[in-house]
Amino acid sequence: MIIPTFDDVIAAHARIKPYIHRTPVLTSQYMDDLTGARLFFKCENLQKAGAFKARGASNAVFGLSDEQAIKGVATHSSGNHGLCLSYAAGRRGIPVSVVVPRTAPQAKKEAMRGYGAKVVECEPSTTSREQVFAEVVAQSGADFVHPYNDPRVIAGQATCSLELHEDIGILDAVVAPIGGGGMISGTCLSLAHISPDTKIYAAEPEQADDAYRSFKIGHIIADDAPQTIADGLKVPLKDLTWHFVSKHVSDILLASEQEIIDAMFILWQRMKIVVEPSSAVPLATIIKNKELFAGMRVGIIITGGNLDLKKLPWM
Repeated sequence: MIIPTFDDVIAAHARIKPYIHRTPVLTSQYMDDLTGARLFFKCENLQKAGAFKARGASNAVFGLSDEQAIKGVATHSSGNHGLCLSYAAGRRGIPVSVVVPRTAPQAKKEAMRGYGAKVVECEPSTTSREQVFAEVVAQSGADFVHPYNDPRVIAGQATCSLELHEDIGILDAVVAPIGGGGMISGTCLSLAHISPDTKIYAAEPEQADDAYRSFKIGHIIADDAPQTIADGLKVPLKDLTWHFVSKHVSDILLASEQEIIDAMFILWQRMKIVVEPSSAVPLATIIKNKELFAGMRVGIIITGGNLDLKKLPWM
């Protein structure tokens, strides 16, 4: 297992700078009053391709040698990683294949094709995803860019919290969603180096709580096909992300489906930003655990804004 270092984060930040946005950090007096904390929202919903995963994908794609890049890249993804890898591969002009659950939002699949990706659908389970993906790679010989269990991807995601720290300064806590753990791992990687006293909390749906149960018992528990509105958080931890989660995360907090929808609605209504359900989970857990965050300076990673606007959960 190759564990990325903070030097890898610095290199990634320089490598991907031409291909990503340095996203804004927004504040809201309403949100501060609601939670009793001072909140800083790092808005990766405004990132290239609409999600933070443009960072890790770009680092992987532009880190390939010319010889490696000829055969292209491939991945399996519930949406945002595949979308962002398609974006990055398109910028470099290399082939890209993405295995996607057939239940993934149509908007994400269409966007992948728009960037030039070959989209291959599978059943909505980890088992089916990995089986179909193995067939795709066997045919193409493409470089596998894992959605999160990849040191190049984690180093890229770590640039998000690096920027947050540079823009806002020392925070008491940072809260980010957790599915497979790529963003949380990147957050751990950066903050352990530049702000070791900052507490890191992961936010997870109650209906896809395998990371929470893994954290409590001390080893990885993997659910095959959990059901939650937060479609980007359905995948399990892997060995590399578990390394960071088990060493650096203070706790994993849970939110119900209704709490996620309510937090998403408030973000749309009060901050006027388009966020997908996965991005609302951190705010939902802060509202649910006000006493934990009272009086603190808290960073929140808004991870993405890709969703089907014709199927908003409150409609």
